[in-house]
Amino acid sequence: MNYEERLQWLLAEHEALLSRKNEESDFYNGIYVRYQNPVLTAEHTPLIWRYDLDPVSNPYLMERIGVNATMNSGAIKWQEKYLLVVRVEGADRKSFFAIAESPNGIDNFRFRDYPIVIPQTNDPETNIYDMRLTAHEDGWIYGIFCAERRDPAAAPGDLSAATASAGIARTKDLITWERLPDLKAPSQQRNVVLHPEFIDGKYALYTRSQDGFINPGTGGGIGWALVDDICHAEIKLEKVINFRAYHTIKEVKNGEGPHPIRTPQGWLHLAHGVRGCASGLRYVLYLYMTSLEDPSEVIAEPAGYFIAPRGEEYVGDVMNVVFSNGWIADDDGRVFIYYASSDTRMHVATSTLPQLVDYCLNTPRDGFSSAASVASLIRLIDKNLKRK
Repeated sequence: MNYEERLQWLLAEHEALLSRKNEESDFYNGIYVRYQNPVLTAEHTPLIWRYDLDPVSNPYLMERIGVNATMNSGAIKWQEKYLLVVRVEGADRKSFFAIAESPNGIDNFRFRDYPIVIPQTNDPETNIYDMRLTAHEDGWIYGIFCAERRDPAAAPGDLSAATASAGIARTKDLITWERLPDLKAPSQQRNVVLHPEFIDGKYALYTRSQDGFINPGTGGGIGWALVDDICHAEIKLEKVINFRAYHTIKEVKNGEGPHPIRTPQGWLHLAHGVRGCASGLRYVLYLYMTSLEDPSEVIAEPAGYFIAPRGEEYVGDVMNVVFSNGWIADDDGRVFIYYASSDTRMHVATSTLPQLVDYCLNTPRDGFSSAASVASLIRLIDKNLKRK
């Protein structure tokens, strides 16, 4: 093919991918619906990001800027469209944020022409990723994300040691973003999420303190902290509200996903849990609920995972991982749960608020032993057999 033929083929293939209808899969558990295709992959990113389309400067129609993955996306309903603030990872390992929009939340996601420009602080970070979006009652849309820098205390020759802090930006239009100072905290912080409402006149944060960049050490657990001024946010007092536990899906670490959703029965939370296994670390998603009167009080938490890697989701850059930092509760009660698999691609699952609340309130809690699990199973078997 000549240049023009290759270009037309490339354009047609890309449009076919973007416009592909996403059908429900045959998976069933009564809790949520899975879909056959990812909603976003590296191949969904615009051709104008990856190719120089000038035949003079790029006569071979080579890809000039590579994209490795689309993952870990914040989510929001905006002007009747379903928006994802996507973590796009380039072939150079640097991540950035870009908005992809869909008319229905299931398929036809298309990136805006330009990525988001996040202003830097006086201490520029090397990498930014995993933004949690919160439309706060103060009128701003906040994005809290991980800001990664090289560890200044790294030993000579150690080019892997890093630090993690919570970067904060806000916007009124999802176009222009104002950067606020990073969250001040006694320890490194990941998975920081802003609660959508004031609590006692203060901004409330879900946190995850940790001793190191990856390992929580003596930290870990989903924390709760109140701050007076989001423009100079500082954690002075922090308590853990959702703990790690031995021999569970969250024995290594856990973290809040997107901001919780208010329901009549309580705040509905989506989180991730990490455990060790023979193939490395396994990331899964789980749900829990907290009190409307006190969002730091856990009132329900089903045992085990809510979503785990399935099929092709198991395979990718970081195997055996599902991760979520974005969901959308629609006005009709439908919930769109956006999750990444294996740090590579984005998926959606759908449910409803009544289903998710029922799952939380009526699924047995973890009894933390095999005997307790068997007892829960026997109670369900007895109940079902008595119906015969």
